[in-house]
Amino acid sequence: MCESFRKLTIKEIDILKNQQCMSDDWSSIDVAKDFNPEHIFHTRFSGKIKMGVFEKSFTLPGGFKKHSGLRHVSLHNCTLGNNVLIENVSNYIANYSIGNDTFIQNVNVILVDGKSTFGNGTEVSVLNETGGREVPIYNKMSAHLAYIIAMYRHRPILIEKLKKMIDDYASEVSSETGYIGENVSIINTGTIKNVCIGDCCIINGTSKLENGTVNSNSTDPVTIGCNVMADDFIISSGSHISDGVVMLRCFIGQGCSLSHLFSAHDSLFFSNCQGENGEACAIFAGPYTVSMHKSSLLIAGMFSFLNAGSGSNQSNHMYKLGPIHQGVVERGSKTTSDSYILWPAKIGAFSLVMGRHVRHPDTSALPFSYLIEKGSETYIVPGVNLRSVGTIRDALKWPKRDNRKDPEKLDCINFNLLSPYTIQKMLTAIDVLRSLQKSSGETSEVYSYQSACIKNSSLVKGITLYSKAINKFLGNSIIKRLEKTHFNSNQEIRERLQPTIEGGSGEWLDLSGLIAPKAEIDKLISGIETGIITSLETIHSTFAELHKNYYDLEWTWAYEVTQKWYGKSISKITAEDITEIVNIWKDAVVSLDEMLYADAKKEFSMTAKTGFGVDGNSQQKNTDFEQVRGVFDSNPFVQTVNKHIEDKTNLGNELIGRIAPLVYTE
Repeated sequence: MCESFRKLTIKEIDILKNQQCMSDDWSSIDVAKDFNPEHIFHTRFSGKIKMGVFEKSFTLPGGFKKHSGLRHVSLHNCTLGNNVLIENVSNYIANYSIGNDTFIQNVNVILVDGKSTFGNGTEVSVLNETGGREVPIYNKMSAHLAYIIAMYRHRPILIEKLKKMIDDYASEVSSETGYIGENVSIINTGTIKNVCIGDCCIINGTSKLENGTVNSNSTDPVTIGCNVMADDFIISSGSHISDGVVMLRCFIGQGCSLSHLFSAHDSLFFSNCQGENGEACAIFAGPYTVSMHKSSLLIAGMFSFLNAGSGSNQSNHMYKLGPIHQGVVERGSKTTSDSYILWPAKIGAFSLVMGRHVRHPDTSALPFSYLIEKGSETYIVPGVNLRSVGTIRDALKWPKRDNRKDPEKLDCINFNLLSPYTIQKMLTAIDVLRSLQKSSGETSEVYSYQSACIKNSSLVKGITLYSKAINKFLGNSIIKRLEKTHFNSNQEIRERLQPTIEGGSGEWLDLSGLIAPKAEIDKLISGIETGIITSLETIHSTFAELHKNYYDLEWTWAYEVTQKWYGKSISKITAEDITEIVNIWKDAVVSLDEMLYADAKKEFSMTAKTGFGVDGNSQQKNTDFEQVRGVFDSNPFVQTVNKHIEDKTNLGNELIGRIAPLVYTE
C-alpha cells in the first residue's frame, strides 16, 4: 500500500474526464506520487478516495492478459493499493481499503454499511437450538475456548468474563471501513456486505457474503466458490467453501472443507472438519468431524474426530417443549449408515454406533465399544473397537490429513488413541463391568447398564481388552521414560522415573482436541473468574503450554497409575520389576496387533470377494480381486502391523537387555 499521496493535477483530471470518469469532488482524490490515469475508464468517484499506481498486468487462465486499472466501477470512500484491477461492478464499492495486486471483476456490490464487527461477537446457539449455550465467535476462536463457553454454564462468572473479553475484541475490530487484502481475487460474485477479506483469498462465483471475516493469508489462503451464501460468519485460514454451501451464524476453523450443497446454521466447525451434501444444525463440530453423505443430519450434538455414515441422524425434539435436547459423541466415534440416536445421549470415545438407539444411553464410561440395535434395545460390546483395524487406521490417518499450513494454529490437537483421558475411562470401565458381575452374578446371560444391555461374553472380553490396552499404555510410558539411558543401579532407574512436572494428577479432560488435566483447566478457569487472567491471548497461550507439556504431564499421571495398577511402589521398584512390566507390555502389544491382523484379514475373505470375476470362474475371481485390492500380505496396513509387532518386540527386548545386569547384581 502506498504511503505517500498527492492531489490530482489539472491535466490528470482532464484525462480522467476524457475517459468517461466523474467525481463529486476531484479535490477529495489522493493518488500515489507516480500515479498515471491512463488505465482508468468509466469510473465514478465519491467521497474520500486514495489510489496507488497501475503498472502491472494480470495473466488470466488461458494466457489472456489484463492491465491493472479501473473500468466500469463506482467507488465511494475507498483506498486502493498498487496495481489493483477493478472492473464491471454493477453497483458500487463503498467504504473499503483494498490491498496491492487485488483483482475484482464482475461483482454486484461490495460495501460496508455503518459500523460493523465483521462477524465478531456473533452468538451461535450450539447444542440447544432454543438457546442457553450461545458461543460468541471471534477471529481467533479455538475449539477449547468454545468448549468451555458452551459447556461450563454451571460457572456463570466464568461465562460472563469470557463473553466480556470477546465483546471487547469485537469492539476493537469494529469499523466503518472494511478491508480486502493483497493478492485477493473476487470474480463473478454477487453481494459482499460488511465483510473483511484477508490476503490471497479467492472468491469465485459466490452468491452472497454478509457480516463476516475471511481470515485468509499468504501461507494458507481461503477459497470460496460457486453459489455460496453465508451470513454472520468467520472463516479461518486454509478453508475451502464451495458448490452451493449455505451457512448462517457459523464459525469455520482452519483447514475445513464444506461443499456439495452442505447447509449449516448455528454451528461451530473446528480444524479439518469436512461437510458435504448433508446438514448441520446447532452442532459443535470439534476437529476432524466429517459428514460426507446425503440424508445425513448432525443436530444439537457435540462431536470430534467423528465419521458420520450415510443417513446418520439424531433427534433433539420429543414434540413436547421444542428442540431442547442435546447429545455428546466423544472423540473418535463413528456412526454407520442409517444410524439414529434420540437425544439426550452420551456416546463413549472411539465407539461405533449401529442401528437406532432411542433409550438415551450413556456409554461414556465404556470407550471403544460397539452400540448395536437389537429389537428396540441397545446392546453394548465393551472395548471391542480396540481390536478393530478401522480404529487404528483412523488414528494413523488423522495427523496425515491435517490441512493447516498457517504457522499460527488456533487448535491444539492431540491425536493419541491411548492417553490419560481414555485410559482413565478404561480403568472406570473395568470397575463398572466387575461391579455388574458382582451385583447380578457372573452367570447372568445379560446385564443391564445405563438403559442398555451387555452380554456376559461381551462383558468378560471387555475386561480383557481394557486390561491389555492399559498395560500397553503404561508399558509405553515406562519404556519411553527409560529410553536412551544407561543405568548403573536400581536407584538410578527410580530417579529417572520421578515426574519432572507438578501437574498431571487426577482426572483428565478432552476439550475438543486438547487433552489436559482437569486440575490445570480448573486453575485456568479460576484465574479468569478472579480476574488474574484478563485476555484471550493469555487463555490461548495457556492451552498451547498445556499442549506443549503434554508428555511430561502424562507421565505424572502414568507414574501414579502405574503404582496402583501393578501394585509396585516406584520408590522401591527394581530392574526385575521393570522387566516383568515390559514382558506384560509386550504380550499386550503383540496380542492386540494380532487381533488387528485377524480383523484386517476379514477384508480379504471369500465373502469380501463377492462380485469379483463377474463372468469368470473362482480362479478368475481371485485374480480379479488381487488386481483391484491387492494381496493381503502386501497390503500397506498389514505390513505396518507386522512391522509394529517386530519393532515393539525389539524395543522391549532392548530395554530388558539394557537393565539385565542389574537384575543379577542387585
